[in-house]
Amino acid sequence: MQLFYAKARPKANAKDAVLRLRETLSMLEKREAFLQNKIDSELKTAKLNAGTNKRAALMALKRKKQYMNQIEKISGSRLQIDTQVMAIENANVSLETVRAMQVGAEAMKSIYGSMDINTVDDTMESIREQMDLAEDISNAISVPLGVDFLDDDELAAELEELEQEALDNQLLGAEAPPVTVPNLAKTEPVVKNTAQDIDEDAELADLRAAMAL
Repeated sequence: MQLFYAKARPKANAKDAVLRLRETLSMLEKREAFLQNKIDSELKTAKLNAGTNKRAALMALKRKKQYMNQIEKISGSRLQIDTQVMAIENANVSLETVRAMQVGAEAMKSIYGSMDINTVDDTMESIREQMDLAEDISNAISVPLGVDFLDDDELAAELEELEQEALDNQLLGAEAPPVTVPNLAKTEPVVKNTAQDIDEDAELADLRAAMAL
């Protein structure tokens, strides 16, 4: 006995679903525009027959009412489809966001899968050792060749001696008495050595002797 099974319907993706719903919206809009034209036509007929053919006017108003009821149903259907389209688009955005986050999580897992805390610690320790070695090499290169440096203690002792010498000189300068410079103009004796000075003295003595006579 051969059994026949209905063919399974393919699953629609978000893009296909939204496309189909928008096509339906377009069809409903066209149908609504067609019905609106019918309503306008029936209203015109009712106005033309209002005074001459009451039955025809009533039938036109009745058809107008039916068309209006159909437009209300179409408006309700359009609102439902718009809501569904918005829900699908929001769901698709959420899905794409989750997928992107999953890809990011897988990438992080792949990156950190080959590392652990011990490996990181060993790497950092190796880096520090290499930096210390580089510092030592730099210091060794910067030292001039063939120069003997004094010990720090010896330099400190020499500096202390210089400071003590400077202090002693300051103390000696403060205790020394002030030096008095004699006035040479007052104390220096007058020395007459020239022949002119001797002649003047002899003449002065002769003048004194004559005045005494």
